[in-house]
Amino acid sequence: MTLQQLEYILAVDKFRHFAKAADYCNVTQPTLSAMVQKLEEELGIKIFDRSQQPICPTPIGHSILEQAQLTLTQANQIKNIIEEQKHSLTGTFTLGILPTIAPYLLPRFFPQLMQKYPQLDIRVVEMKTKDIKKALSNGEIDAGIIAHLPEKDNFIETSLFYEQFYAYIAPKCDLFSHEIIRTSDLNNEQLWLLDEGHCFRDQLVRFCQLKAARLSQLAYRLGSMETFMRMVESGKGITFIPELATYQLNEEQKKLVRPFAIPTPTRQIIIITCEHFIRNTLLETLTGEIQHSIPHEMLSLKATQYLV
Repeated sequence: MTLQQLEYILAVDKFRHFAKAADYCNVTQPTLSAMVQKLEEELGIKIFDRSQQPICPTPIGHSILEQAQLTLTQANQIKNIIEEQKHSLTGTFTLGILPTIAPYLLPRFFPQLMQKYPQLDIRVVEMKTKDIKKALSNGEIDAGIIAHLPEKDNFIETSLFYEQFYAYIAPKCDLFSHEIIRTSDLNNEQLWLLDEGHCFRDQLVRFCQLKAARLSQLAYRLGSMETFMRMVESGKGITFIPELATYQLNEEQKKLVRPFAIPTPTRQIIIITCEHFIRNTLLETLTGEIQHSIPHEMLSLKATQYLV
């Protein structure tokens, strides 16, 4: 049994497909399949049920996969101890990030980070908050960028920046003529909202008390902020966007943006790690690069802002 074999079976479990797992592991499918089969023969059990599509673990396979994840996490921790001792900025670092943050934050710092530290392999995965926390606990990712939530857990939090919410309003909407938006203005409008489970949506519904939106058939849930923005631009309804998104808008798009009345709803963006996280040199570097890429006024909470 080797660590490489454990990596292969975890990849198969992740993708539930041998060819996709092989691509992820950067090996050929016959090589990966042979290594998995060899491990199964050594253990005298079947880890995967190949008769089902997609492939799924057998009952004993679930237990093997859980232990494999734990073993790899512990093995990687040995490497991390050494890398941190050397204050190294090399190796692989997996970062989970919310879909409502990624398209607006990553372009600001990620290309420059890769150019500055070419030996650092940062792999980014878009995930919802609950999936980021689960992946952190399982050792599948090293850190996660999320919006701060009031719930208590055992993760270590580092503040990155604060960003306001803005309304994005179609010209044909009654609210388009308003210079600022009050929460009481929203209940009778056509709203494009993210799916439940997106903290961006949940924070806004809670702040704006959008009970009507929760019950109304006019609250559409397509799941993509960019899709909603295109819907608004085509002349229909209202959606909400984070502050960083406004920096990517052209002049015509900026005409559709309206701020909320004071106190303006604001979210705190943080990076979280597990308690046993070791590579603090790398984390400090990543945090610094992110904050350097953010407009200075977004690094602190203003008196006119309200954390949701």
